[in-house]
Amino acid sequence: MKKLKLVVVGNGMAGIRTVEELLALAPDMYDITVFGSEPHPNYNRILLSPVLAGEQDFKDIVLNPLAWYADNGITLHTGKTVTRIDRARRVVVADDGSEAPYDRLLLATGSTPFILPVPGKDLRGVISYRDIHDTEAMIAAAQTKRSAVVIGGGLLGLEAANGLKLRGMNVSVVHLGDWLLDRQLDDTAGSLLRQSLEERGLGFLLGRQTSEIVGNAAGEVVAVRFKDGEEIPADLVVMAVGIRPNATLAESAGLHCNRGIVVSDALQTFDPRIYAVGECVSHRGVAYGLVAPLFEQAKVCANHLAQLGIGQYKGSVLSTKLKVTGIDLFSAGDFMGGEGTEDIVLSDPAGGVYKKLVIKDDQLVGACLYGDTTDGAWYFKLLREGRKIGDLRDHIMFGESAIGDVGVAGQSRAAAMQDSDEVCGCNGVCKGNIVKAIKDKGLFTVDDVKKHTKAASSCGSCTGLVEQILMNTLGSSFQETPKTKAVCGCTDHTHGEVRKAIREQHLTTHKAVYDFLEWRTPNGCATCRPAVNYYLLSTWPKEAVDDPQSRFVNERVHANIQKDGTFSVIPQMKGGVTNAAELRRIADVADKYHVPMVKVTGGQRIDLLGVKKEDLVNVWKDLGMNSGHAYGKSIRTVKTCVGSEFCRFGTQNSTQMGIDLETMLANMWSPHKVKLAVSGCPRNCAEAGIKDVGVIAVDSGWELYVGGNGGIKTEVAQFLAKVKTADEVKEYSGAFLQLYREEAYYLDRTVHYIARVGLDYIKARVVSDAANRKALYERLLYSLEGLPDPWAARIAGAQKHEYIPLKLIPAGEPA
Repeated sequence: MKKLKLVVVGNGMAGIRTVEELLALAPDMYDITVFGSEPHPNYNRILLSPVLAGEQDFKDIVLNPLAWYADNGITLHTGKTVTRIDRARRVVVADDGSEAPYDRLLLATGSTPFILPVPGKDLRGVISYRDIHDTEAMIAAAQTKRSAVVIGGGLLGLEAANGLKLRGMNVSVVHLGDWLLDRQLDDTAGSLLRQSLEERGLGFLLGRQTSEIVGNAAGEVVAVRFKDGEEIPADLVVMAVGIRPNATLAESAGLHCNRGIVVSDALQTFDPRIYAVGECVSHRGVAYGLVAPLFEQAKVCANHLAQLGIGQYKGSVLSTKLKVTGIDLFSAGDFMGGEGTEDIVLSDPAGGVYKKLVIKDDQLVGACLYGDTTDGAWYFKLLREGRKIGDLRDHIMFGESAIGDVGVAGQSRAAAMQDSDEVCGCNGVCKGNIVKAIKDKGLFTVDDVKKHTKAASSCGSCTGLVEQILMNTLGSSFQETPKTKAVCGCTDHTHGEVRKAIREQHLTTHKAVYDFLEWRTPNGCATCRPAVNYYLLSTWPKEAVDDPQSRFVNERVHANIQKDGTFSVIPQMKGGVTNAAELRRIADVADKYHVPMVKVTGGQRIDLLGVKKEDLVNVWKDLGMNSGHAYGKSIRTVKTCVGSEFCRFGTQNSTQMGIDLETMLANMWSPHKVKLAVSGCPRNCAEAGIKDVGVIAVDSGWELYVGGNGGIKTEVAQFLAKVKTADEVKEYSGAFLQLYREEAYYLDRTVHYIARVGLDYIKARVVSDAANRKALYERLLYSLEGLPDPWAARIAGAQKHEYIPLKLIPAGEPA
C-alpha cells in the first residue's frame, strides 16, 4: 500500500514526540518529512539551563540524534523555515524555495519570546532566552562582559540569572511582580526563594517597570532605565518576560487562530488535513507552555494521525515541579486560595521548608511546596481525583508516608504506588507502564527505562523514583545508574562503569584500569586519578596499592592547605576529649613554630593555622599525637556532648560512644568527607541531626540517623533504626558506612547516595537483613585493620620530598 505523506513543521519536543508516538502506533503508514528552523536535531529545551551553567554540553541534551531520523526513514531539513502553506495544492514552501507535498500536515511551530516594546530593545547586547542559540550567545557574552540584567523573575529568567552568575557575571533580576515566580508560587514561597538566591549572590529589583534600555553611540546597551527614572548599568540584557504562541504561518494560510492555532479535542485545525500540537496551539481557549500537557497532546494527535480515532484531549490539570538553582519547588491547582477555601500551612524558614495546602469542600484544591517536594505527586493525585480528605486531614501535611491507608509500613514510595499512579509528570508515564516495560523488554537500568518509556528523560526529577521501581521489580538484578557524565575527558566511561569493571575484573592498579577500559590518556588526569584510586582501595583493601600522587595535596601531606600556602594542623581528639598534657604540647608547638592562630573548630578540635610546609613533620613529631582526619575524603570527626557522665539530662554515655566510633573508623577513606555526632539525650546538643551518621541516646538505647549535611544546603538526617546496645550502634553505623563506601560515587556525600538509591534500600540492606549487615560490618573492620597512622609514617621519613620547599635561584647563579 502506498504510504501517505506527513510533513511536520517544527523539530521541537512536541512535534517530534508526536512522531515518536505515531511510529509506535503505525510505523509504516507515512513517509515523514520534518522541517526545523534550527541547524540541530531535536533537543531538550528543559535542559538549556544546565548548558548555560556549564554543567552539561549541547550533545548531552540532544533527544534524537541525526541517526534516529535516518533509522526511521524521516527526511529532516535543518536550518529551513517554512514560510507558506499552499492548502489548495497541499504543499509547504520553505524559505529557500523548496517544497514538500503532504497528505497530512502537523504544525508544531512552538512559541516566540515576548520582547518588551520599549526604546532600545534592538540594541546590541539585548537578547532573549529561548533556544540553544540564545544560550550560546549568553555564554559568549559572559566571557567579555561583566554586568547583566535579566528582565523577568519567572523560571527562565532565574535560570538565566543563575547561569550567568556561575559564569562570573554580576547579575540583577528585574521583575514587575512583587515576588519571584508569581505564577507558580505564593508570596511566602517566593520570598523564601528570593532570600536563598540573594545568598548566592543574585540581586533583585521587584515591582519595577522597565521604561527604556539605554545604549551608547556604538549601538550597544549600557543601562536599563525604570519608570521611576532610576537606572542600573548593564552590558548584557536578557529578556525573559514570557512567550507567545507562534501562529504566524497558520494565520497566513487562513487557519482559524485566536491566541494560538485553534484546535479540536483531536488536535485538528479547521482544515481536517492539518493538525497542530505544542505551544502554538489554543485548545478550548488555553495555550500551554509546560512540557507535560504538550506530550499529552502528542499522544492524542498521533492516535488520530494513525487513523485510530479514539484519542481525545480535554485539556490538562496543571502542576509545576521545578528545580531552581538546586531548590525544589512544586505547585498545583488553586494554591493562592480565595473565598470559601482554608489553608493548612507548615513554615520552617530556617530549615528551608514551606508547605501550603488549600482545602475547599473537604477536597484538596491547591498545593504550594518549597524545599521539600517529595509528596508533590501524591498531592497532585488527590487534587485530580477530587478525593474527600476528611480521613487524611490530621496527617496530610506530613505527606504520603504519614497516611496509614496509602501503603505498608517500611515500603518505599515506589512500592506503595498503584500501577495507575503517575511517575513522570513531564511525559505522563505511570508506574504500571514502567513495570511492564521492565518485565517485557528486560530492562535493567534507568537509561533503559528512559529509552523505552520516556520516564525521567525530560526534567529528570523523577529519576530517583524510577530507580526505586527498578529495585522493587528486579531485586538483586538491578544495575545502579551511573552518573550521566563520563568520569573525565580521559574516558567515555561513567563512575558506575569504572567501579563495575574494577570489581568484576579484579583490577588492583591504575594501569590495569586504564588498560582494560582503554583510557585515552595513559596516566589519567587530576580529575580521574583520585576517583580511580578511591575505587581501587575501597574495592580491594590490602590488595590495591595506594598511589599518593593520585591524592590531593591535603591528603598527601596530611594537613589542610590555606589560601596563603601555609597549612593547618588538627590533632586527633577522639570525641572532642583532650587532657592537660595534650593541651600543653599544643601550646608549646604553637610557640615553637610561631603558629599565628590557634582556633577551636566546629567539630570540637583544636586547629593550628599557618604552619609552614617544611615544619609539618617536626610539628607532628613534637605534638606526639595521632592525626586528626580534617584533610581528606575520609572520616572527619565524631562530635559529642558530655552525656550521662556529667549532664543531669544525659541518658547514655555519649562521650565514650563517640570515642569508640572514632577509634573504630580511624583512617577510613570514603567517597567524600564523613562526619558523625553522638548526643546523650534527645536535646541533641551535639547536632546529630545534620551529620552523615547521627546517634541520639534515649532511655531505652540509641536512635540512629543517616544522610545529614550541614553544608551550603543543610540536609536533615533521616531515621535509620533504633538499637539497644553500644555494640549495635557500631555495627549498624559501620554497616551503613561500608555500604556507602562500596556503592557511592567519588565525591558523593551520604545525602546524595541516599537520594539516589532511596532510604528504603538502605534499610533493607542494613536494618532488615541481619546477615548482610554483619557482612558489611566485617568488611569495614577488615579494610581498616592494621592501617598505620599517616603522621607516624611521615615522621619515619615517608614521602620526605613533599616537605622540602622549592628554592628560587636567581638567573646567572649555579643550581
